[in-house]
This record gives sequence, structure tokens and C-alpha cells, in this order.
Amino acid sequence: MPLEEFLYPVNLRVRGHRCLVVGGGRVALAKADGLLEAGAAVEVIAPEVVPELCDRPGVTVHRREYRTGDVGGYRLAVAATGCQEVNAEVYRDGEAAGVWVNSADDPDHCSFTLPSRLRRGPLMVTCSTAGRSPALSRWLRQRLEAEIGPEYETLLGLLTEARERIRAAGVQTEGLAWQEALDSGMLDLIRSGETGQAQATIDRLVDNTLM
Repeated sequence: MPLEEFLYPVNLRVRGHRCLVVGGGRVALAKADGLLEAGAAVEVIAPEVVPELCDRPGVTVHRREYRTGDVGGYRLAVAATGCQEVNAEVYRDGEAAGVWVNSADDPDHCSFTLPSRLRRGPLMVTCSTAGRSPALSRWLRQRLEAEIGPEYETLLGLLTEARERIRAAGVQTEGLAWQEALDSGMLDLIRSGETGQAQATIDRLVDNTLM
């Protein structure tokens, strides 16, 4: 991968779509869990599979070696076999079939990379090094975990409800004083247990918008 290459960040909708994980070890388990979290229908191809993969609801396991062309028909695929030759084959098949492929710890055989992520409900913060140092991505995520606590999920809930109220009134939500409201100390109010006061700040924004 050229050093000057920049990746295009996206969040993919995979709910209900078939996604393939090639490999049956601990890394494959983590990749499958990430796909399951997003609602994907996960299929695993591997001759040996850790017991946890077999026990995961929503996972179909095929106990065999990967065969050329297996990747066709899936929304996306993750190659996590620990064998660079097999991972590269999955990638080449994906390129031929138009299927996005991530190869664990092998950025040269990736059509997409997976950032380290921190979730607080619907809120997701990601750290990515374009596949160059997953360790740095994880380290950054761990540092952010101490800063971005559950209060951010509460804040997001207040903002979401306010936005929906404004949209229900037929008013555009772009260009409103969201930043001013966020800078008013709402997060500190939520952290100190004064969510009602934070709600009042949001209510004033909604009321001023709908006047």
C-alpha cells in the first residue's frame, strides 16, 4: 500500500446481508462478532473452528477449506486464516467478484480496513491507521474510552429526540444552533446527574426554532 494513499471512510449497512468470515480462530471470532453486532448473517468457512463460533446465534459454520470462488455472492468477506496465501486468494477472488474483502493483519490484501472502534449505544468513535498499525489504533481507542463515557449516549439521545421534534414540524435541522447548545455545558450537567437541566437547554433550542 503506497504511503501516500488515503482511505475513504464509510459506515456500511450489513443488517440481513450474508457476510463471510474465512478462518475459525480467535481473530475470526472477533471479526464475526463485529458483523453480528451490525446485524449481518455470518457464514464461516474453516476446517477447524473454536467452540464459541459454533455457539454464536446467527453464524453458519462450514467445516472445510476455502475453495476458489467461495467469496462470490456475499456482501463482504473477512479473511482471518493466519495463512497469507489463503488470505490473498480470498482477496483476489473478492476483487474478481466485486466483493469487499478485509484480510486480517495484511493491508496489501484489503479492499477495506477495519478501524478500532468505541461504542456508546448508537455513538461510534473510530481510530484508524489505514492498516499500518492496528496496535496504535487500539491504544488510541483505549485512551478515548476514559474520556467518552456513557453520558455521551445520554446526550445523543437528547439531541436525537430534539431533532425528530423539529423535523416532525416540517422544519429543516441544518444550520441551527446545535454547536451553541453543545458548548453550553450540557455534557457536564449530564455527568453531574442534572439531565433535566440539559433537557431544558435542548427544549429552548427547539422552542426558538419552532417560534
